Amino acid sequence: MPATPSISVLLPVYNGEEFLGECLGSLAEQSLEDFEVVAVDDGSTDGTAEILKHWSDQDTRVRVLTRPHSGLVESLNAGLSDCRGDLIARMDADDKAHPKRLELQFLAFNETPDLDVVASLVAHFPDETLREGLRIYETWLNSLVTHDQILRERFIESPIPHPAAMVRRSVLDEAGGYRDVGFPEDYDLWLRLAAAGKRFNKVPETLYFWRHHEARLTFTDPRYAVERFLACKAHHLANGPLKGLDSVIVWGAGQTGRRLSKHLIREGAALTAFIDVDPTKIGGTLRSRPVHPPEELPRLLQESGSRVLLAAVSSRGARALIRQRLESLNLRETIDFWCAA
Repeated sequence: MPATPSISVLLPVYNGEEFLGECLGSLAEQSLEDFEVVAVDDGSTDGTAEILKHWSDQDTRVRVLTRPHSGLVESLNAGLSDCRGDLIARMDADDKAHPKRLELQFLAFNETPDLDVVASLVAHFPDETLREGLRIYETWLNSLVTHDQILRERFIESPIPHPAAMVRRSVLDEAGGYRDVGFPEDYDLWLRLAAAGKRFNKVPETLYFWRHHEARLTFTDPRYAVERFLACKAHHLANGPLKGLDSVIVWGAGQTGRRLSKHLIREGAALTAFIDVDPTKIGGTLRSRPVHPPEELPRLLQESGSRVLLAAVSSRGARALIRQRLESLNLRETIDFWCAA
């Protein structure tokens, strides 16, 4: 192994004995060999330490950093400081990588030098455990490949699967690493990098296999609760596309618009009105703002001064219809309106 490998695989693990061997096995089979694994044992109390020792004894590319239990964000930052590669590939200890994952992401950086983040398509497994919502999310996630697609959809959900991402070390350092501010740490990172003008892309092949099980942090850590995602979106919206505007109009007075608007108001966004198609809501108020039918939107836009419209509707198919309606009014997505959820 070279003294300074091209890629560092950042692998935090806490009590991961059940699947850790499969994960490390998939990394051992990579077609590109110029990498190291920086495994951060976050104070595990099961057989994780023994598994990591076995692999590090067999493969000098595997380096183990053992720490008292402190949580994911501190483990990520501690591991990052120990990584030697110019490219940081994330990996979760319960997942598996395609044998060409590192090679194809590395080639993407070499072929397009202005890229800062390269992910890939993903596949959840095992198939029999997947619910409809997760399948819909996977389809949406894999539909976002180009930089423009990723940025356009970034306030709907996290458009980059964190453990499938490879990021320039210099970009992570410039961003100050990961933050523990009550937001999902990966989503907060992508939104910060997007605001800083960094460029994203995905290898259009399935290179990462994302294991679904009930013990995943996604389902157990309060940072990944829906309200924390909404708070993260609202924070970055209010300090980004909505900053300094006279008016923010939210299309959607249902659950999504109601919950997001609460956080937007807390962040100081100039929320002035809602749009909705539900006749039981039209003519009423939400958060002390009036609810109008879509037909009144042209008038509201003319009266609003500097404004942005947020389409905050999550029901299936509704977002596409709203996009069509707004584009028919010559509104430009990511300039005059954004979709959020």
